[in-house]
Amino acid sequence: QVQLVESGGGLVQAGGSLRLSCAASGRTFSSYAKGWFRQAPGKEREFVAAINWSGRYTYYADSVKGRFTISRDNAKNTVYLQMSSLKPEDTAVYFCACSTVVGGTPKGIDDYDYWGQGTQVTVSS
Repeated sequence: QVQLVESGGGLVQAGGSLRLSCAASGRTFSSYAKGWFRQAPGKEREFVAAINWSGRYTYYADSVKGRFTISRDNAKNTVYLQMSSLKPEDTAVYFCACSTVVGGTPKGIDDYDYWGQGTQVTVSS
């Protein structure tokens, strides 16, 4: 089992920045790819970013490319999402997730086996 706990959400003005953290415990953290997803009210959960087990490879949704950066620190069992130039449409609950798919940067919800409870990000205009 892997337990994931997100933190760092909050209220920020458009154009501002936030850094989300996701602390993991349980099974070997460093072996697995990690991802961030988000879900706005009335919408389906959508992919935001993914990072492979080593941190060498990342992948982003077009909507956040150039504004968000995913990273990880395997020594601290933590994955991060640095969000900059935030827009009101970034408002959502953000979830981190852990995938046991071998290799790569999984992008599908079904590729992920473990999920955190989510942290709210609200961007005001």
